[in-house]
Amino acid sequence: MKEILLGNVMVDCADAALLQRFYGELLGWEQRQLYGCPAVRSAGGVVFLFTQEADYVPPVWPEEAGRQQKQMHFDFQVESVPEAVQRAEALGAVKAKAQFGGEEFITMLDPAGHPFCLCQK
Repeated sequence: MKEILLGNVMVDCADAALLQRFYGELLGWEQRQLYGCPAVRSAGGVVFLFTQEADYVPPVWPEEAGRQQKQMHFDFQVESVPEAVQRAEALGAVKAKAQFGGEEFITMLDPAGHPFCLCQK
């Protein structure tokens, strides 16, 4: 059997255009429409599609019993964690109150509340 390649990553949210702009600017990826959805695409072909859900409920992080759990999160490798945190905050992310990475990584919440980590390369 041939290798199966990752096609796209679908990200649920309340405002698809907002998350497209956020990740496009944070990652420096091309912003475009794909399959009728706002999307961002890396130079290497990785695609995030953003799907707007009227009943979207942001995840709680760290997890709490009885509340919406995160389904996944992104880890992005960066040259400088402090610089990447500053850039993410300028684009609308917030630093998560609970941190577990020391100086190796910082957990952030995107404008839709999804956790992601900025990790030292």
